[in-house]
Amino acid sequence: MKKITQMLLVCLLLIGLPITANAYMLDQAITKNIGKSHTSVSLRSLTTGNVLYEHNGQALMKPASTLKLLTGSAALHVLGRDYTFSTELFIDGVIADATLYGDVYIKGGGDPTLQQQDFLTFAKILKRHGIRKIQGNLYGDDSAFSGNALTPGIAKEDETEYYAARISALTMSPNTDYDAGTVIVQITGDKTTQPPSFRVLPNASGMKFVNQARTVAKTGKNTLTVKRQYSSNTVIIAGNIPQGSTVKEWVTLQDPTINTLHAIKNTWQSTGLNISQVTVGRKVIPATASKLYTKESLPLHKLYPVFMKLSNNSIADILVKTLGLEMYGEGNTENGVAALRDYAYSLGLNTKQWRLEDGSGMSHANRVSANELTALLAKIQQQSIYTNFYQGLPIGGQEERFVGGTLRKRFDTNALRGRVVAKTGSITNVYTLSGYVTAKSGRQYAFAIMTDKKNAQALKQIDQLVEVIIQHY
Repeated sequence: MKKITQMLLVCLLLIGLPITANAYMLDQAITKNIGKSHTSVSLRSLTTGNVLYEHNGQALMKPASTLKLLTGSAALHVLGRDYTFSTELFIDGVIADATLYGDVYIKGGGDPTLQQQDFLTFAKILKRHGIRKIQGNLYGDDSAFSGNALTPGIAKEDETEYYAARISALTMSPNTDYDAGTVIVQITGDKTTQPPSFRVLPNASGMKFVNQARTVAKTGKNTLTVKRQYSSNTVIIAGNIPQGSTVKEWVTLQDPTINTLHAIKNTWQSTGLNISQVTVGRKVIPATASKLYTKESLPLHKLYPVFMKLSNNSIADILVKTLGLEMYGEGNTENGVAALRDYAYSLGLNTKQWRLEDGSGMSHANRVSANELTALLAKIQQQSIYTNFYQGLPIGGQEERFVGGTLRKRFDTNALRGRVVAKTGSITNVYTLSGYVTAKSGRQYAFAIMTDKKNAQALKQIDQLVEVIIQHY
């Protein structure tokens, strides 16, 4: 033990950190719980801004969703807390005898909160202008965003999953989680040995659903899967579902713009609009078109907690493209990433330690150091956006979904509840956590714990390290 302690003292002297019993306890906890290899830890004072403890603090690691700390703060700073996304309804043609002889256009502005209730509002607006039939086409203008609809680094097998949705300037969400670019498939087990029933929210949206699933006895095992076939609009429902049970699964849209237009058309038909001959397509709004209505999203400060607490990748990707549009005039991922770097530089961060490919953290090519994450957290505390930024983070042990978010089932004992306000992160073999922690001393710190080449056990091990910080700092 004496030899180990001496070695630790030498290491601390070499990296210029204060030699404390607290640092020794944290160092020992890393060794015992998670292992020092492929692990990076940084603990920073919010009073002085100095690093109090680090283990591989300068190592460039995969941030996973802790990268949203940069994306979210950049969006609040650049776009502003009251920023809204617009979706506009246009017509181009002549109205006669309750018929529009011409086309309807929906111009998207990246709104992740566009939903079926808005499609119903569009129908009401058309009827208010005397339109009961459309003798033309329904077009979507998604020109606000450009480039690949998928952010870099998305694996082929993940493209059907809600966390890997394609992003378009004209998209929709099936509920108030605002997982833009998805629909919900709700499956119910009915008669044993028969296919289960299912419904799609908001509707089929131009997609084809193939039901290969089977209802089994109530005591049977749920093996249900709902997968969109790669690069197609075909969704396969397969496996077994117990009788009497209901399962909800999210599945991504192949082409958010076109699928959203189909969802709008289906909704309009349900209101009695005569649009049986209408086809859908993608087209920029002509100068001759007339605007009838503008739908505004929630302001960013109200959307922000949904984004951060639920770690919403769709919103992250939309924010990145919107930053690119607002700062460089073209809404693509490359410009958005450049905007993130510019923001990091404006804060005085070391941009050489931020290697970015997206803003959601999904890409395994992203890199940042734990010290840079805690530096970001410390600097944000001095910014006007801090209140909105802090309130948007998940709070450990708080059961309410839109309070605790991804931390609602962690740090849930009486001694720990509410002490950790932080962003989680996980991609394959990568587990991270970064944010603010209030120790038993009453002092608050910025921390970052980053791991790679680990299994899911790392989640518990990360939490144990945070508990050491709470106990000893």
